[in-house]
Amino acid sequence: MINSFSAHSRQSDDEVMASGEYPLTRRDLSEIAAMIYADAGIALNDSKASLVYSRLSKHIRSLGLSGFREYCQLVASAEGSAARREMLSHLTTNFTRFFRENHHFEHLKAEVLPGLLNRAKAGGRVRIWSAACSDGQEPYSIALTVLSMMQNVADYDFRILATDIDPKILALARAGAYDENSLETVNPAMRKQWFREVDINGRRKFQVDDRVKKLITFNELNLMSQWPVKGPFDVIFCRNVVIYFDEPTQMKIWSRFSGLLAEGGHLYIGHSERVSGEAKNLFDNTAITTYKYTGKFGGRRA
Repeated sequence: MINSFSAHSRQSDDEVMASGEYPLTRRDLSEIAAMIYADAGIALNDSKASLVYSRLSKHIRSLGLSGFREYCQLVASAEGSAARREMLSHLTTNFTRFFRENHHFEHLKAEVLPGLLNRAKAGGRVRIWSAACSDGQEPYSIALTVLSMMQNVADYDFRILATDIDPKILALARAGAYDENSLETVNPAMRKQWFREVDINGRRKFQVDDRVKKLITFNELNLMSQWPVKGPFDVIFCRNVVIYFDEPTQMKIWSRFSGLLAEGGHLYIGHSERVSGEAKNLFDNTAITTYKYTGKFGGRRA
């Protein structure tokens, strides 16, 4: 990573980058950026100062600290490991919605799933991975798409792995309970069949049916660390995540995905992302932000 803060002299360390209850100095921002890059591969620069301030100031207040300087000292220490994980949760972006970028689900249903479901019915193994699954709306959208074609798919060796770096957001994903406005992009018939209205702490929610949940395993995984997953995967969704990484990290992630895809497997990525680096030669761009892997599986079979 090219550190955007390295060009500034130490005399500018006390420059205030964002102000409010707790002034955020360039030094504070630089240290936070270094930690979030080391932990999650997310590249922050000067333009993110207001975002960092808005997302962390409440956390600082809740910890009873005097400001960002004391906060940086805490999260950099061994005693502050829990607070550092909280920092990561606050600074990662979890925007998602059911059937986001719906052209991917249309492609999955029309071009990919027919063959995979035939393989499952013949006794074969099928695996799909939703990397950076946030609160679960992406993997549930995948499962709903599969169930719209084969309702008894859980009887076969067909499974979806959903992973995210944030344990708090994973807890929400496992619960699978959403506000009504979150279901606006779900087909009414699908919504009626696969969700039920529940009351959670006095709030009206819509719970994903257990038959949908049965298809999915949720696990914590940091894309920057070791991946305790095996392959081959027939489909990988990793959308609107890699865009937050710098270019060398992006290229590394694409290569690691290529090593886990079955030959002919598909990779779906975000609308602002493109496969780059050496991995680019291993994929055919077959549709909008949709790639088909042309190499051979190089990992371990689950």
